[in-house]
Amino acid sequence: MRQRVKDRIAIVTGAASGIGEAIAMRLAEEGAWVLVTDINGEGAFKVAEEIRNRDGQADSLTVDIGKPDQIELAVRKVTDQFGRVDIFCNNAAYISKWHEVMEATDEEWRGCLDTTLLGTQNFTRAVLPWMIKQKRGSIIVTGSVMGHVAFPHSVSYSTVKAGLAGFVRSAAYDYGKHNIRVNLLSPGAIRVHYSPKPGNPVHDWQVKNTFLGRQGEPIEIANTAVFLASDDASYITGAIIPVDGGWSAM
Repeated sequence: MRQRVKDRIAIVTGAASGIGEAIAMRLAEEGAWVLVTDINGEGAFKVAEEIRNRDGQADSLTVDIGKPDQIELAVRKVTDQFGRVDIFCNNAAYISKWHEVMEATDEEWRGCLDTTLLGTQNFTRAVLPWMIKQKRGSIIVTGSVMGHVAFPHSVSYSTVKAGLAGFVRSAAYDYGKHNIRVNLLSPGAIRVHYSPKPGNPVHDWQVKNTFLGRQGEPIEIANTAVFLASDDASYITGAIIPVDGGWSAM
């Protein structure tokens, strides 16, 4: 079977679990060498180990994308070994308990701004010179349906996820001339370890708001990420791609 990203070098952030883990696993299955990064270094190590156990190629590194020095270390780790970065998937985000405007704390705002928004900017800035040098690259950013439709009690998270859409469009415009594609994946309600379970009113509300009547699975996001990383998506850039069971179409 054809491997769509065979021999390409990829970095995936927030890859110790959930969507990021699924993206890292699928890229490896499709032939990429993957640097699995996460603030949870032990979790990242286990994902990379599982990739190798399945005859894939991967390494891991503890990275807090809110800290530019750790970003630089991650990019150096890859480029010192391979001299290039072909695929960058920025999935990491600041996850906490969010609030509405009057209750949102400076701490949650700073976390969302420094990690989710500026972390994406700083990591993208670090990989771009290598992609420009080789005149090719695919950058995939994980957004959220929360950046496109109204959600309660989530002003900081919803704001930065909406901001990522603008970031992706701007970067796609600026670097298309270098054959670098930049796209946004916009997941809806995806079943990860912190998702509400069946019987929880929030779970029922999520299901009600999708045409397909269910939560999605991380693999469904990962499959779309692999497509965007591959040459099958060679004419797609600046796109906001919802993988949300129809939620954002309501």
